Amino acid sequence: MTDLQAWFGGIDIHLFDQLLRGRIPAGLTVFDAGCGSGRNLVYLLRTGYRVSGADADAGAIGQVRRLAAELAPETPPDAFRVEPVEAMSFPDGSADVVISSAVLHFARDEAHFWAMLRGTWRVLGPGGLLFCRLAGLAGQEGAARALGERRYALPDGTTRFLADEPLLRTATETLGGELLDPIKTTIVHGQRSMMTWVVRRVA
Repeated sequence: MTDLQAWFGGIDIHLFDQLLRGRIPAGLTVFDAGCGSGRNLVYLLRTGYRVSGADADAGAIGQVRRLAAELAPETPPDAFRVEPVEAMSFPDGSADVVISSAVLHFARDEAHFWAMLRGTWRVLGPGGLLFCRLAGLAGQEGAARALGERRYALPDGTTRFLADEPLLRTATETLGGELLDPIKTTIVHGQRSMMTWVVRRVA
């Protein structure tokens, strides 16, 4: 178990599934929009992917820069930047794969959600894959307390922007994508629900 943790870090199990299914082959350019301290990037940095990312938290970017320096010393100094996902300075279409893991549910309202999503999508190149995990409403209808603008107080004590299947289907069409998997929801009873949304950008 220790060896697996050292090799893969704290990778999201649903992102790991995409790796196992061959959708993120070696050598691709991977961008993590809202990368935090890099929990999803350990394996990618170790195995030669070209990895970059952004996060609004300067402390988290400091951690992921140190991680990259250890695991992939060839990573450029500016590969990880202190920037919100809705206002990133990375070039349009520069990534083959974009990760958005537990980020979009921090949107303040619907307008902010769309700004964050469009900023994330902008970095993805034609034919590229967006892997997204975010909090959802399914399974929480009777437990989450509505605050307006799709914001809810959840049983786990957090406040989140909650997506649902119609919103993500609308987003897929609006952005010019196609679903690679059915939209999935994992319910943690008495706490929260998390949605997995995997989209290909139509070339």
